[in-house]
Amino acid sequence: MTTERSEPAQNAGERAMLEGWLDYHRQTLAWKCEGLTDEQLRTASVAPSELSLMGLVRHMAEVERGWFRRVLAGDDRGPIYYTEADDDGDFHTTDADTWEEAYATWQAEIEAARRHAADFGLDDLSHRKSPHSEEPFNLRWIYTHMIEEYARHNGHADLIRERIDGATGD
Repeated sequence: MTTERSEPAQNAGERAMLEGWLDYHRQTLAWKCEGLTDEQLRTASVAPSELSLMGLVRHMAEVERGWFRRVLAGDDRGPIYYTEADDDGDFHTTDADTWEEAYATWQAEIEAARRHAADFGLDDLSHRKSPHSEEPFNLRWIYTHMIEEYARHNGHADLIRERIDGATGD
């Protein structure tokens, strides 16, 4: 599989621009994971960190679910990987965890995110409110936050991938 990445048009409208950059960053994370074995994808960056590429993908599946299903749409669906006993369970991979499962789960959450977002305008407010301000989020804020979340973790993915096999790239 070869991940194709494309930046949004420089003159796209606001929604197309936000969705385009979010998709670009989703594609970047997939690209950073390409061509590696399950063992390599589970490899932590460097002790004592437990951060791995598979853990990042599992984390982003949780983040997609959290913002688009739970916060935006008000879906009560629970977490995928983390639990009350292990709130970083998305990052804690074992030899039983596979790329096939992690990738499929992540892609399913991305598709669910797209379906939920399609029901909202950029100024429409989320069903759930911020625990910090008791204010709802508009879709524009969620898109912007998701772009930031992916961009930050793609920086981590760059370093992890370089540590695994020396591959670098934007």
